[in-house]
Amino acid sequence: MDICIIGAGYVGLTTAAVLADIGHTVYCTDVDEDKISKLQQGIIPIYEPGLTEMITENQDRGKLFFDTDSERYMAACPFIMIAVGTPSAKNGSADMVYVKGVIAVLSQTIRSPKVIIMKSTVPPGTADWMEAELQGQGVDKRLFEIVSNPEFLREGTAIEDTVHPDRIVIGAKQSEAAMKVRELYHTLQTQFLITDRLEAELIKYASNAFLATKISFINEIARICDAYSADIMEVSKGIGMDQRIGAKFLHAGLGYGGSCFPKDVNALNYVARAKGIKLNLVQAVKKVNRSQVDIYLNKITHSLGKRSNKPKIAVWGATFKENTDDIRYSQAIALMKKLVRKGYPVYAYDPLVSPKLSSVVWCSNPYEAVEQADILVLATAWPAFLKADWYKVKALMKHPVIVDGRNCLDKSTVEKYGFEYIGVGRP
Repeated sequence: MDICIIGAGYVGLTTAAVLADIGHTVYCTDVDEDKISKLQQGIIPIYEPGLTEMITENQDRGKLFFDTDSERYMAACPFIMIAVGTPSAKNGSADMVYVKGVIAVLSQTIRSPKVIIMKSTVPPGTADWMEAELQGQGVDKRLFEIVSNPEFLREGTAIEDTVHPDRIVIGAKQSEAAMKVRELYHTLQTQFLITDRLEAELIKYASNAFLATKISFINEIARICDAYSADIMEVSKGIGMDQRIGAKFLHAGLGYGGSCFPKDVNALNYVARAKGIKLNLVQAVKKVNRSQVDIYLNKITHSLGKRSNKPKIAVWGATFKENTDDIRYSQAIALMKKLVRKGYPVYAYDPLVSPKLSSVVWCSNPYEAVEQADILVLATAWPAFLKADWYKVKALMKHPVIVDGRNCLDKSTVEKYGFEYIGVGRP
């Protein structure tokens, strides 16, 4: 099938690569000329394991194309997939400016039957609004069907999540349209949930809010573990063994960040308020996550005590999680900013990024960052950090203290090297 994907961002690129790999002919378009030019040359603007290889292979097979001329492919392809961004507006709502821009172009290009697939994360009621908007702009309602098909990708494992999804949700008014979209994924072995569009839109928001809740919950339990000198790792393990709960997203640390959880939790709060509903639990999830950085800040300042001069702090990691170059809502960066405000010299290293942060010195490798450092903060669980040469790290540091912001290091191992280990909920 011929598919036009609007938006060559994280979701658009991953979806385009997998659909082309399935065997469809995919035209991925974007208004960013520089991005499209690089993609045409095989240069991928984001870091995602396996994505470059899959895109290059399908470009070579003649199954995947990149272009800025979205109108051409909107007009030609029977399937149009919208994968543009819906960032948070100042009031917490989803900013729909990019979606509105796509609808304006679509209204001028639909001259033959189309299935319009909403892949972007959008508020409940968006598909109904799109339908009314297109008809209001003169598009014959018999020429299009709008289907909600939310993504459930994790940055760092997006290809795996797309090829082997837990489920594929398809929301449609007409079963025929839902079946057409289902056929796009005919090679994928998974569960399909066919539902109405409103339910599909809400499933995405509710899923992310629930996962954010699990993270904030385990971070609060870690605070209790600190108070009672209990080990959160064992507590998490015991909780996760219950099949009703599951082990995923029960890992205490600095808290959640990235492009999805913060904005989707905000958007869910906003759409609830619009109907006069107060989401007390979801608001508490946000509050716990915001305060989690302060938990670690207090541990750092307590460990440094009243040392003379300004203690040097080394920070390993800036992205919101490992295996991605995404720094949006990064708790690692939030911590660095607070350390700087307290007057600490901060020397940082990340394998992929070095964003401009006031008074943060970016180093060329992790060992340069720890030279004469009074404390090392592991803020992102990059695999290379977990396999560090701890003999070398200890020899370079002024004081061998590690603050594990992701509870990802083996506590007994680093202590054998002579480090003082500080985690959260780790006695």
